[in-house]
Amino acid sequence: MEFNIFYSHLISIPSMAFLIAVVIKWISSMYESGKFNIKKALWSWWMPSVHSAVVTSLTTAVALKYWVSSDLFAISLGFTVIIIYDAINIRYEAGLHAVAINRLIWEKFKESLGHLPSEAFAWSLLGILTALFLFYI
Repeated sequence: MEFNIFYSHLISIPSMAFLIAVVIKWISSMYESGKFNIKKALWSWWMPSVHSAVVTSLTTAVALKYWVSSDLFAISLGFTVIIIYDAINIRYEAGLHAVAINRLIWEKFKESLGHLPSEAFAWSLLGILTALFLFYI
């Protein structure tokens, strides 16, 4: 492989995926609300799933640089599965618990905490495409 600044410093791949996902989140929140809201762009529970984009970009980058037979890929893939599982299942269930608690008490907890599987899948594709694009530029 020729010299590629992104693949010489793998941390830049998920960093770029993070920035792209946050910018998309910021633009979509501006479109929805009609006003500038950087806080909403950094929320961890609103679309897109920045979690999914970041971890899949890292795993894809590791696969491209070290191949899927490497131990580093196995570690990265395990990390990715845990993060996406958490975003889809555990945080989603915590949101359902918040709904039930909010019905019982006056204090309001944040109810939308996780992502639907389709949301995590869609933004996982962003991470994969980011890693592939940066690999081939």
